[in-house]
Amino acid sequence: MKRLFVLFLAAALLCASLAGCGRPANGTLASDTLYAAPVGDLPEGFILGMDVSSVLAQEAAGVEYFDFNGERSDLFAVLAQSGVTHVRVRVWNDPFDSEGRGYGGGNCNIDAAVEIGRRAAKYGMGLIVDFHYSDFWADPSKQMVPKAWRGMTADEKSDALYSYTRDCLTALKKAKIDVSVVSIGNETNGALCGETRWAEVHKLMQAGARAVREVLPEALVALHFANPERAGAYADYAWRLDYYKVDYDVFASSYYPYWHGTLENLSAVLSDVARTYDKKVMVMETSYAYTAEDTDFSPNTVSDGGGIAKDYPFTVQGQANAFRDVVDTVANRTENGIGVVYWEGAWITAGGESYEQNLALWEKYGCGWATSYAAEYDPDDAGKYYGGSAVDNQAFFDAEGRPLESLKVFAMLKTGNGLTPVPDAIEDTELTVDLNGTVELPDTVNAVFTDNSKRPVPVTWDVTGADLAAMVSGGPGTYDVTGTAGDMPAHARVRMIQYNYLANDGFESGDLTGWDLAETGHADELYVENKRSDSLSGTCHMHFWSAAENSVEFTLSQTPEALPAGVYRFSISIMGGDCGETEIYAFAAVDGQTVATCPMGVTVYNEWDTGVLEGVEVSAGQTLTVGIYVKCAGEGNGAWGKIDDAALNTMQ
Repeated sequence: MKRLFVLFLAAALLCASLAGCGRPANGTLASDTLYAAPVGDLPEGFILGMDVSSVLAQEAAGVEYFDFNGERSDLFAVLAQSGVTHVRVRVWNDPFDSEGRGYGGGNCNIDAAVEIGRRAAKYGMGLIVDFHYSDFWADPSKQMVPKAWRGMTADEKSDALYSYTRDCLTALKKAKIDVSVVSIGNETNGALCGETRWAEVHKLMQAGARAVREVLPEALVALHFANPERAGAYADYAWRLDYYKVDYDVFASSYYPYWHGTLENLSAVLSDVARTYDKKVMVMETSYAYTAEDTDFSPNTVSDGGGIAKDYPFTVQGQANAFRDVVDTVANRTENGIGVVYWEGAWITAGGESYEQNLALWEKYGCGWATSYAAEYDPDDAGKYYGGSAVDNQAFFDAEGRPLESLKVFAMLKTGNGLTPVPDAIEDTELTVDLNGTVELPDTVNAVFTDNSKRPVPVTWDVTGADLAAMVSGGPGTYDVTGTAGDMPAHARVRMIQYNYLANDGFESGDLTGWDLAETGHADELYVENKRSDSLSGTCHMHFWSAAENSVEFTLSQTPEALPAGVYRFSISIMGGDCGETEIYAFAAVDGQTVATCPMGVTVYNEWDTGVLEGVEVSAGQTLTVGIYVKCAGEGNGAWGKIDDAALNTMQ
């Protein structure tokens, strides 16, 4: 009996050490380097999740993970010890080509989900199941029908989706996996499984919800959307869900700080849905970079260089603060907020020695975001741009699999640690200087402290007078100037511009001041948008979007007053997508008569086309009108685009 008691005690201690006897408790880890501010009133049962869908493919390719003691460990044990309560896994119907070769991204089918669910359950973590209802990635711009469902009507797809969901959930139930939340679709902004009309989309959502209610009645049904920063979008989605009587519990959102607006806006739009329709809300995906560096020879989604909102430095501390603030917002400033899930926090480098070595691993094991074999299913995207992890610099582990201190933020959310804030990084400086002016770099820059507060500190720039003069004489362009502030590197981006005769040339006033807008179509959205990640420069741009075909047609123009006689150059930029057949051109008109045009086009997100007109002559007393004409037929997913950085400069 004594021997049995000793064995029982040893087993109990082992189980406790692995956080495998029920939900792991927060506050079990400490750090003497990571500043942690507590999240007050964090509710019991609040979901602190992490998506690790790529883990099986990573491990097959040789990736190893370690604990905070430097010992090789099961990733799921490390997550549980760190305070992660739930694991999220995406599920694709059939992410393999006709010869059985995986498309990549973890080759995440239901078999992978069951294995990941088993391992999460071993350490007391619940499972969040994310059905894409596609054979590969689904997101706001791409909701492709699975191969096996091609040619089906919406009603036939609904039946197939119900049966598929029921069978997958039954497999998870038989494996005794604690499924807490089931997401019917992934970032379904008005489209799902190849359907783009709400009259059909709602049938698919309802079919999935019915399967959940039948197989796992205790699980929450979630519907997942993106782009909370788009004015009125979430209110519209929620209204449509209510109108069509879709059965669900949780209105879930993606929130990536670089692109998706402010936390205040996130709280406002989710609270509005929760209050109006009595729904739970959560952030289903978020992440933040701990470094700008790439480690696997495959480009990352986010790096330094502008074009994104960077409210936290790309440091381990910045990553922890970004996650902590999202949790605080959902838990304490959002009505009915139930959780936050970090996206792919363990998707690190596989291989690492060279691109060629890594490519072989990505192709064989599917541990990169896509393989070349995905061309069979998605030839225009994955089939062209296949490669490795695009988020290795946003993981909670370094390239060797060692956990970063920022992973401890999960465990320290309730209590914090009371460390004295110290400098963590130097905030980037951005200057815009006219070519006729003088480049004057600031004497101080902001140091960002570990509590994300900012204080000015002296800076020394690594630049000479000759360097500054060369910026002025070198014509329009952007220069990266480095320096040192408080023993930390400092960066200044100096944008040299020629005098611009256009008012509000980049729409930075936040409205159309100086511009004339003539709409001949009936677009759903046509306004100045404040969103840095979608701007060519600055934070604002002209935005258009419309769901109906042939509904986008407008002219945006400006006529500067008292323009001196001379020869001018006009330029303006546009980017967009889903526009189908288009007629887009920059134009110049003198005294109302068009004298020059330049055809323009849109292709994909963040691929800007700049229309340039040179040699436009204006005599004394004449008026010059410049602008852009946009007409888009659309492709059924909603033609959209952004216009930015108009310039009118003299050529002589």
